[in-house]
Amino acid sequence: MRILFIVGLIVLVLGMLSFFVPVPHTERHGLDAGDIHVGVNTHHDEMLPPYVGVGLLVVGAGLMIASRKRGA
Repeated sequence: MRILFIVGLIVLVLGMLSFFVPVPHTERHGLDAGDIHVGVNTHHDEMLPPYVGVGLLVVGAGLMIASRKRGA
């Protein structure tokens, strides 16, 4: 199963990247009253929790191992 191996590799790479690349997050805080709008946009770069990265690594490696066993 070549496709299962490729999906596992992509998930594994995403798991590794989750430890180093922050995820951008923008929030809008404001007040709308009729035609008047007063607001502030805040931008945060947050890292994913470590258990998400570990989970992605385990799932990606598991898919790659499963593809080897099925293909043999």
